[in-house]
Amino acid sequence: MKPDSADASVAGISAAGAATAVVLQDKAEIESLLRQDPWLHIYALGDLDDFFWPYTTWYTAAGTREPANTDRPVVLLYRGPVTESVLALSPENGVAHLRELVSAVAERLPDRFDAHLSPGVAEALDLTHQPTCPIEHARMGLLDWGRIASIPTDETVAFTPGDAAELQRFYDRCYPGNWFDARMLETGHYFGVRDSDGTVVSAAGVHVVSGRYRVAALGNIATAESHRNRGLARLVTAQVCQSLHGLVDHIGLNVATANGAAIAAYGALGFQTIATFTEWSVTRRATGSRVASPRR
Repeated sequence: MKPDSADASVAGISAAGAATAVVLQDKAEIESLLRQDPWLHIYALGDLDDFFWPYTTWYTAAGTREPANTDRPVVLLYRGPVTESVLALSPENGVAHLRELVSAVAERLPDRFDAHLSPGVAEALDLTHQPTCPIEHARMGLLDWGRIASIPTDETVAFTPGDAAELQRFYDRCYPGNWFDARMLETGHYFGVRDSDGTVVSAAGVHVVSGRYRVAALGNIATAESHRNRGLARLVTAQVCQSLHGLVDHIGLNVATANGAAIAAYGALGFQTIATFTEWSVTRRATGSRVASPRR
């Protein structure tokens, strides 16, 4: 059952005074808000798909629900089989309103979750949670399709749900700590390269894909250390993108801003940085343990 789907509203207090958040349940309404910046909200748009929808809860500010007002903040809580995540992203001119909304829904968030937050939003969690381990990421979008379209991908193989256990072992070995949801193999957009003895040495896939909403977010791109610097990551990434051609209009991915080599490699494939955000590991505070000063 979709979490919180029966809720009518959630009360909260923002730094600016009383604020009330409401749960959104109309996909068309949510889509209209996210379409204001499809690159920034590429994951959230994909989560509207029936494949992901049952795991989602969507919030907006109660006082901004006039039908014509499409410039309002949205917070997505995703409670999936593998992870619980919160997405709260906004252009710079909308951060203040987004921060108030996050403050309003904070009590309803899980005890532990990962969060993708626009700069300046994490402080809204200070009363209830402790965000730690910040990692700044770039959201990159494929803006030059021609570069990827011309890459030969004959060496790649397609993965199916039957390869789930083998791929999990590959990621445990070559990309420890990576989030791999084996359900995504059902999408048909996972590809890799095997060496001469059949061992997986490179792989790439999608975290989110939706033909209905015409978006995809790449992920789980990894190569065994013994086979790096051979162009295999480039190859498998190109194959995933080629498999998505015609199905989606927006292909994006996240990469740590500190990983200059990866940013350059994706840039060479036609990706460009669209926005930045911070990924946090978030844990609920013990009562009365609020941080005294906001982080910067």
